[in-house]
Amino acid sequence: MHLTLKNEATKPASYNFLQQQGHFDEFIEGYNNERPHQALNGMYPGEVYTPSAREYFRPEVPEYPFHDRTILVTQCGRICMGRRKINLSTVFGGQHIGIREVADRIWFVSFMEFDIGFFDEDENRVEPVGTNPFAPKVLPMSSV
Repeated sequence: MHLTLKNEATKPASYNFLQQQGHFDEFIEGYNNERPHQALNGMYPGEVYTPSAREYFRPEVPEYPFHDRTILVTQCGRICMGRRKINLSTVFGGQHIGIREVADRIWFVSFMEFDIGFFDEDENRVEPVGTNPFAPKVLPMSSV
């Protein structure tokens, strides 16, 4: 299906986004309603598709009672705090996470019951859980 989509809807590529979306829409219509499929015994996907009878309910926003804030992660995977943008991951796009300040300008990040990591407001990225990667490094004292 992907190769067919690529060959029929993207070669050649359209001049702009709206024209390209029109090619995709035409492809979807033809693929689902004008082309018999061998895997469906010659029927069209539009003939055999039935929407789910169950209504979709978006899950409630998780609560983070031991955190300072609940933040919505952007679709591009960032946490926005004021004018600061901290890169997390697109995997969390659209999800709410909890953050808690554990030291001056160092925050702990959780998603539901999972601890994700720490971020330093200066670094603008999240480091995995374990030891705090942003803690000051103390070298052992020398006996000499």
